[in-house]
Parts: sequence; structure tokens; C-alpha cells
Amino acid sequence: MSSATSLPSSPHALRESWLLFILAAIQFTHIMDFVIMMPLGPQLMRVFSISPREFGFLVSAYTFSAAISGLLSAFFIDKFDRKQALLVLYLGFTLGTFACALAPTFTFLLIARVLAGAFGGVLGALVLAIIGDSIPEERRGAATGKVMAAFSIASIGGIPVGLYLASHASWHAPFYLLTVLCLLVLVLAWRMLPSMRAHLLHHVPQHPAQNLKTIFTRANCLWAFALMVVLSMAGFTVVPFLSPYMVANVGFAEVELSYIYLFGGLATVVTSQYAGKLADKHGKKKVFMWAALVSIIPILVVTNLPQVPHWQAFVVTTAFFIVFGARFVPAMSMITSSIEPRLRGSFMSVNSSVQQLASGMAAFIAGLIITNDPITQKLQHFGTIGIIASVFTVLSMWVVTKLKQVS
Repeated sequence: MSSATSLPSSPHALRESWLLFILAAIQFTHIMDFVIMMPLGPQLMRVFSISPREFGFLVSAYTFSAAISGLLSAFFIDKFDRKQALLVLYLGFTLGTFACALAPTFTFLLIARVLAGAFGGVLGALVLAIIGDSIPEERRGAATGKVMAAFSIASIGGIPVGLYLASHASWHAPFYLLTVLCLLVLVLAWRMLPSMRAHLLHHVPQHPAQNLKTIFTRANCLWAFALMVVLSMAGFTVVPFLSPYMVANVGFAEVELSYIYLFGGLATVVTSQYAGKLADKHGKKKVFMWAALVSIIPILVVTNLPQVPHWQAFVVTTAFFIVFGARFVPAMSMITSSIEPRLRGSFMSVNSSVQQLASGMAAFIAGLIITNDPITQKLQHFGTIGIIASVFTVLSMWVVTKLKQVS
């Protein structure tokens, strides 16, 4: 077996396992902070007496803030030790989450979401940059799948617990719990993560604006950003309004929403990692193409779902989450590998900015299209959102053919 494909030695394997565990824990908390807003939608709309449009803006506030901070961080993120940058960003994110827990009004919560997004968006980019720096390309798909499985774990454990606390205490409770978890992970990261300065060995001193110019003048980087945009539009036009639709149109009680995320998470915690392994074995583009093509079916079904027995709704929503993760894992692995290490931090920060901006636009546009029936209070035009998401899915399949792997 060649050295390029041989398994790492035992001590190195242990260090790599700890690195991926801590990165997954950080990813879990920051994803949990973002996705908990979706199932809390019906309760927040009721408590604050807000419309779907205002709820869409509440979701968008986080993503727009993350987009701006991601773009600004691209000027300096590659100049620092990855560990130190990660700890500072994670501390800021923890404070933003705590502010969400304290929020007494819609306006306060909106501001708190902006603060959390300012740090959370860059965190996700830095996590992926560390994977790109630390994990060889032949194992990068599997490593990305493990860290991306944090979304599934958040769905399995975090969201049901969060919904339970919100239903039996208040919507503030999940954010208090998340703050405590963030503090624990922060201490663990501080104690366990090694210094990460390898990217600085290839650093060429230049004006920060030159990094951005380099990134934005490379065709491959632009195709990576385009892939991020179409994928975000294909997903986040649907995801923020999935829970409100299940309550208003399919007949779920708010306390029953946790089962949607429980079943979806249980499935995707396995399938996301399997998608990463398949991507390493058969090629990331090939696996993405199949996952994207298949994903159109559950997108169209879930956005047109009538009142059906709950078990049928669970089948549809679980299939939706499975294909959502199966296409995202190889896509992120390809994007991470589309730039050399010396520019990866800046590139991933800009990519995070692009992702958050596109996700925010997706939620905002969906909020403009979806309306409440004044009599039945059912959500209208969610089927139109499904068509839009399917069109962007097809576009993503075309864009990915243009993307090249660099490192």
C-alpha cells in the first residue's frame, strides 16, 4: 500500500480523531444555534405576533450578518494561528447565543441574531479550512462527512431537546442550554487543540486586498462561489418554512415537530458519513450528481404535502434530510479542495459569506412568496418554493461540472 493511501500511525490517528471530534462539537453548537430557529418558528410567530415575512427576516438577520463578517474576516483570517482564531470566534459566538437566551422582545432577539451570526458564519468557514489544512485530500471527503454529521446530531439530540424545553418552559430555554454547551466546548478546544500554523509557512506577505483580488479573479473560485449560491437557494428556500408548514398545513402539533428532526437526524448521521466515503471512493462530482438528481423528488413532495398520516410525513421529511446532506457533503469537500492552503482561510471565509448571503436571500425571498390564508391560517404557495428549489438544484448540477480540484 502506498504512503499516500496508507492509514496514519496510531498517535497521528488519535490526534486526527480528537481534532475531528472538537471540530464536530463546534460545528454542532453553531449549527444548532442556526437550525433551532426553524422548529421554533411557529412559537416565535405566535409569541411575538409576527408574520411569515418577519420570521423570514429573523432567519435572514443571522445569515446577512454572517455574510458581512465572513467577507471582512477574509482580509486577515489567514494571518493567525488557526487555533487562536477559532477560540476568539467561538467566544464571540457564545456571547451572541447567550444574548439570544436573554432576549425579551423581537427587536432584541433580532439584534442578538445579528451578533451570533457575525461570529457563527466565520466559525463554519474556519472549521472547513482546518479540515482542508489538516486532512489529506484522499480522506477529506470522509472527514468532511464526519464534521457535517454535526447537523444530523443536532437534529437527533439538540433539536428535540430544544423543542421539548421550548414547549415545557419557553423558547428562551434552548438558547440557555446551548450557551452552557458552548462554554464546555470552548474549554475543551482550548485544552485539546494543538497550535495550527502550517498554512503560515506558505504565507506570502501582501496587502489584504490582494488576497481578495486573487480569489475573485480566479475562475475556479468563482465557480465554487456559484455552486455555494445555487445550493443555498436550493435548500434554504424550503428549510426555514418546513416546520411552520407541517404545523399549519399537515396538522402537526408543535411538540411533535421534534420527531421530524429526530428521524431525519438518525438517518443522516449515517448517510452523510457514507456519502463522504462514497465521494472519496467513486469521485465527489459523481456522488454529488446522483444525490442532487434524486433530491428533486422529496423537495417537490414535501412542499406539496397535504394532510396525511404522520408516518407518511416522517418518510417524506426524512428522505428530504437524507438527500440534503448527501449532496452537501461532496459539494463542501470539492469547494474546500478548490484553493491552495495559503489562501484557504480567506477563501473559505468569503465562501461562508457567499453561503450566508445566499441563504439569507433564500429565506427572505421565500418569506415574500409564502403567505397565510386569512381564514384557515394555512401557508400558501409553498409548492412554488419547491419548484424554485428544484430549478436551483438542476443549476447546481451544471455548475459542479465547471469546478476543478486544486489541493
